Amino acid sequence: MFSLRMILIILAAYASMTTFAFCYDSHESDSQVWKVGQRRWTIQEEYNYGKWVETNIKEDFFIRHEIPVDCADVPYAIRWIYARISHLPAAATTGDNRFIGHWSRDWRHLPTNTMWHKDRRFRAALMAMLAATSTRTLPSDTYPIRIAADSVTAGTVFLFAEAHSVIVSHVIMDGSTTHPVQTFEAGLPTRVQKLHLRNFISDPAPDYFSGLVKFRWPVGEGGQWQYLPVKEHPFYSEEQYSPAFTEGYGDYLEAVAMRIDPKVYDPNEKTKRVINTIISRLKERIPIVLDGNKKCHETRCPNGSRLWEIHSTPDRDEFINVMIDHLEEIIRKNHLDRDAILKSMAEIRLQISPEQSVTVQYVFQNSKWLSSDPEATIDARWGLDKCSIIAIHLKSAQESISFIRKTYSNTDPNFAERSIWTQEAIVDEMTKEIKKSNCATRS
Repeated sequence: MFSLRMILIILAAYASMTTFAFCYDSHESDSQVWKVGQRRWTIQEEYNYGKWVETNIKEDFFIRHEIPVDCADVPYAIRWIYARISHLPAAATTGDNRFIGHWSRDWRHLPTNTMWHKDRRFRAALMAMLAATSTRTLPSDTYPIRIAADSVTAGTVFLFAEAHSVIVSHVIMDGSTTHPVQTFEAGLPTRVQKLHLRNFISDPAPDYFSGLVKFRWPVGEGGQWQYLPVKEHPFYSEEQYSPAFTEGYGDYLEAVAMRIDPKVYDPNEKTKRVINTIISRLKERIPIVLDGNKKCHETRCPNGSRLWEIHSTPDRDEFINVMIDHLEEIIRKNHLDRDAILKSMAEIRLQISPEQSVTVQYVFQNSKWLSSDPEATIDARWGLDKCSIIAIHLKSAQESISFIRKTYSNTDPNFAERSIWTQEAIVDEMTKEIKKSNCATRS
């Protein structure tokens, strides 16, 4: 829930944006980044944008197009690329308070092209815009929206204070995910990287500008480009900042979920749909693992390299584990027959290589032993080499303890104590797993 202080900060910020607008010449020129003619953003164009995001933005989108990004770059880049393709206006407020957009002529010396990814002028403008914007500028370029199925669509942005942002990739209203809102995000540092698929798990920051927002519409008036005032946008609402927003719900996440998809699903039906989601993600994982095993056997794929970005699966594996935990919670809360559910999973096999297969039940019960490392063996990637993964986790925790003691014991003893306690818990868990899995007798 938002504090009173946060509500006042947000309302004051948006109130100022309502009357403030940059103005730039809206007359078309062959020198600008791209032309828009009479095309403008409308409610239908926003829905078209959402459908385009759902269809075209995949985990490897920025790798395929060689565009380095961080978290704030993702929503800006996707919005500009769609606007460029559709000949719609696009703008951005830079960190030094400049207003740039499709009309800008700073890159007129570069050639253009009908295809956006081959358009040197557009790509130069895009990279310059991304370098000049951040999560600190996003509040100037967005407005808060009402929380409903017709307004929280793909392409919507969730801004977490001035520290992080994600873009809505899909809104799934069939009970097959932990939350109807699914997001894509990128991490730091800025690099050519895969997008990370997440179930919506972000709570707003308690004392900073935050929430679900959409991009403002640039409009040409009186020969000038400026932003449409915030309150004139069709989806505008400040409801999510009111204490009443979460009344009757457990928290902000539940309030968002129930406003978008209020249906109460039958536990057995929901269980089937969640299992199907898990199976789908596991099947998608198979060719990624096989390709990574081949490529990284021929050429090393160290962590942080481009090949690692392409062939590793840490975020996919995290998503699978979150879905498995969610399924366990459904089974437990609704007192479902876990043994019967596991038996149904045992009947479904995954062909993880031409010579090997595993059951969905096996992955369900051993998901935490899946290796995300593209250089690992097929067995390790699918949790079949459990003892090796346990040994890796144990060694990593032990090395972390040594590093923490050496680095922080004298300078920050409280931090060192807390951190060591966390790592010691991992050591204890892995030690128990070694005995439970008879790993010691195999070495």
